[in-house]
Amino acid sequence: MSIKDYKILFISCFTAGILIISPSHAKNVNLQGQLSGWALVNTDQDYQTQIGTRYIPAVSGLLPFSSSLSLDTEISCNMYASTVFSHNQPTRSDNNLKTYRLWFRFYTNQFEARLGLQKINFGSATLFRPLMWFDQIDPQDPLQLTDGVYAVLLKYYFLDNANIWFWGLYGNNETKGWEFIPTEKKSIELGGRIQHPVPRGEMALTYHRRQADVQRGIPQLIRLAGLPEDFSDLASTLLDLKPATEQRFGVDGKWDIIVGLWGEAVFIHRNIDWLPYKYQRMITAGTDYTFGLGNGIHCLYEHFWFEISEKMFGNGEGMEFSAFAANYPMGLLDNFTGMVYYDWENKEWYRFFNWQRTYDNFSFYLIGFWNPDQFQIYQNLTETNMFAGKGFQIIVVFNH
Repeated sequence: MSIKDYKILFISCFTAGILIISPSHAKNVNLQGQLSGWALVNTDQDYQTQIGTRYIPAVSGLLPFSSSLSLDTEISCNMYASTVFSHNQPTRSDNNLKTYRLWFRFYTNQFEARLGLQKINFGSATLFRPLMWFDQIDPQDPLQLTDGVYAVLLKYYFLDNANIWFWGLYGNNETKGWEFIPTEKKSIELGGRIQHPVPRGEMALTYHRRQADVQRGIPQLIRLAGLPEDFSDLASTLLDLKPATEQRFGVDGKWDIIVGLWGEAVFIHRNIDWLPYKYQRMITAGTDYTFGLGNGIHCLYEHFWFEISEKMFGNGEGMEFSAFAANYPMGLLDNFTGMVYYDWENKEWYRFFNWQRTYDNFSFYLIGFWNPDQFQIYQNLTETNMFAGKGFQIIVVFNH
């Protein structure tokens, strides 16, 4: 029996257990799901057309042990299939069935412990998130889908609204967040975060440590070092490819001073001796304000710096982006969002427009995009290549 078979068996047994105890013990057991279908047409890439469908069924349950201690859980899977058609290229298909969420949590009024496949995200930024360490949420995705991580997450909430987090990750062997080097297999990742209120806002410090799998990250590291691509063939004999320790340090804050203000900064160090760029910096500064015109126009601006360098605060190479987003509710059913990005290094514009209509269970999205032929933002997201150039996407969602 494969690992996937064991996962499916475990999910089935766990779900059955919840349903069995629910009539007499569980306060609430819910079965819900999200069915979506889409069609994307790229008019610049030989009129590439992608059609697809996705279904995410989910079971959630709540089991109170006392007035102060409860257990809840969520189990869901992600079933999807898509096909890409093109005039000059072979048809490509992709389909999969995988676990989407599988966690249970013990919690009280001030403490919670969550174990399993879960989403972990934090930070103050919206469009450019240096603290996107464990998720890959695309700001342009109206469904905000992202794979989870296998982790233990502990949180404690103080009475003054301060909170402290501790986590341990295991079994997440693929890249996540901004990572371009996967984590060493069978290694543990550890980290934590402390968040505290300050006048007119809050600030937080975050830390994470992991072992990076240099062997599997060779193609990306060779490109980062500026070496020829064919150098990868000799790398295993010429370079020290033992796992490298990676440490991340993050600081972020958010304030409400007439306008909303926030900032995130992340510093990363990898102890790879032969790599000329051992340090990585990402910084975002942003602001937002809602103008009292019509139904209210919410405007948001962020500026993002990304740089790799030989020294922690030395000059290096990187990129710089600005982004502006505006949202306007046109009525009870309709909502319009526009996003514009500017790449300061390549002098290029990115444009996204999204019209949404929502009913009780159905949502409809019409998305237009007009971007450069080479998509430079969100390079860690596999779907971004379809948004290079010009085109549109239609999404239909049914929630039950």
